[in-house]
Amino acid sequence: MAATAAIVDYGMGNLASVLQACRHVGLEARVTADPASVAAAAGVILPGVGGFPAAMEALRRRRLVEPLQRQAAAGRPLVGICLGMQLLCDASEEHGRHPGLGLIAGDVVRFPRHDPRGARRKIPLVGWQPLYPPRPGAWRGSPLEPLEPGTYQYFDHAYHVRPRDPRTVLAESRFGALSFCAALRRGNVFGCQFHPERSGPDGLAIYARIRRLIERAAPADR
Repeated sequence: MAATAAIVDYGMGNLASVLQACRHVGLEARVTADPASVAAAAGVILPGVGGFPAAMEALRRRRLVEPLQRQAAAGRPLVGICLGMQLLCDASEEHGRHPGLGLIAGDVVRFPRHDPRGARRKIPLVGWQPLYPPRPGAWRGSPLEPLEPGTYQYFDHAYHVRPRDPRTVLAESRFGALSFCAALRRGNVFGCQFHPERSGPDGLAIYARIRRLIERAAPADR
């Protein structure tokens, strides 16, 4: 029996496009808001579009916070996409200070309104940006392993993650002169600020790698 991934439905994700990407690479996946299904899944994908405070409130209201934390503690793959990556962190400064899932140490902060020369930035950052590994070999064994440095992915965000431990930074990109964290990894917990499901063949290669990681982590009797 194929390993099944849970795509978490908390009312704020681009669920259809994520599900379509999973199906394209042969990953069996189900959209669910059921806490027990999330906790028991072979792997979990946490998508997200919108604001951090509303997203965390939706996860709490649907009793999904603890199942996500249990999934991470069990060593099974947990993948956060766009806002989903931000939710993996300790807290966000979006409209105040709000706690996150606390799975990767770091805070979510807004892009500075002005660049170092004083020119006003156009926020949010929307469009195609290149990914770069922060150190040689950083992508080995990760969902980004199939990519070449400089591969472009599609971004759409006004806030970015500022990790506390630089070793959790899996990929970087740039917004003008500002370098920012584009992907995170801490053990079995992975996050990407970009949308691989909207990034063409290279994005689908990431989903194919996620499929392999989930299948590898799944018990043989599933």
